Amino acid sequence: MPPFTTVAAYVPPGVGMLAVGIVTEVFGPHGQGAPGFEFALCADRPGPVPTDIGVPLAIAHGLDRLAAADLVIALPGAGFRTPPGPAVLGALAAAYEGGALVAAHCVGTFALAEAGLLDGRRATTHWRFAELLAGRHPGVTVEPDALYIDEGRIITGAGAAAGFDLCLHLLRREHGAAMANAVARDMVLPSHRDGGQAQYLAAPVPEDCEDERLAEVLAWAREHLHEPLPVAELARRAMMSKRSFARRFTAATGTTPHAWLRNLRLSGAEELLETTDLPVEEIARRVGYGSAAVLREQFVRRRGVPPRSYRRSFTSSP
Repeated sequence: MPPFTTVAAYVPPGVGMLAVGIVTEVFGPHGQGAPGFEFALCADRPGPVPTDIGVPLAIAHGLDRLAAADLVIALPGAGFRTPPGPAVLGALAAAYEGGALVAAHCVGTFALAEAGLLDGRRATTHWRFAELLAGRHPGVTVEPDALYIDEGRIITGAGAAAGFDLCLHLLRREHGAAMANAVARDMVLPSHRDGGQAQYLAAPVPEDCEDERLAEVLAWAREHLHEPLPVAELARRAMMSKRSFARRFTAATGTTPHAWLRNLRLSGAEELLETTDLPVEEIARRVGYGSAAVLREQFVRRRGVPPRSYRRSFTSSP
């Protein structure tokens, strides 16, 4: 199945303007060399749709546009506790049956559940409403801590800004790391956060001098990815004990130093595989793996295919 090129977002009454901004920003124009998607906002019928900030949004397309999209995204709305009408649920189900990828984040996940698309699957939503989702739909395995969950052609994400993580994950999965990284850089966002990362962090942004030192160390590590980067060295640069560094790191990022470095190295390897003709051995060296064999082992374990197969899949795409 080729990567998606047409994207349609369903806009419910009371839609969150943050959610509208996220999908428009990710799938809109990003300058030369960035992806160009055919993107549309859709509602029950064309016309003004109320939003969560009280300002109506003019929507040009109705539900028929969902059937023509490769990727359909159900956006969250203030009235999510009331199920959408049969026309909306039917359009979402028909899009999936027609071969589209179907995604939702925050309380937009409730619409997919009401359409029967999540039965027997894992899903996530905003952590505040995870218990409500599980109670209403016992056939869905709700994972309240995940940033996003990828079930193949059904993808769900957590609340608020986690919509960026969901959209960037879809870009990375379907169009490659280079494209996802380019869009993330354009929006001044982290290029990748793992779906299993915790939704809620006690200290998501720097709050004191220790967090500022941590941010400086993370920036330094990105520039020195080709080096071994043991946790003890990172802790020393942060002027913390190894134990304090690990605790502060997890509180600030939601993951461990080892997992963060692994994802960073694999993301770097993906981009080099897509955008260069460098041998796998040289790519392994540049992203900090001791040999091509180690990179290959990690790549197969985390991405499901060996590096050369990954390279072929993207170099053969349009």
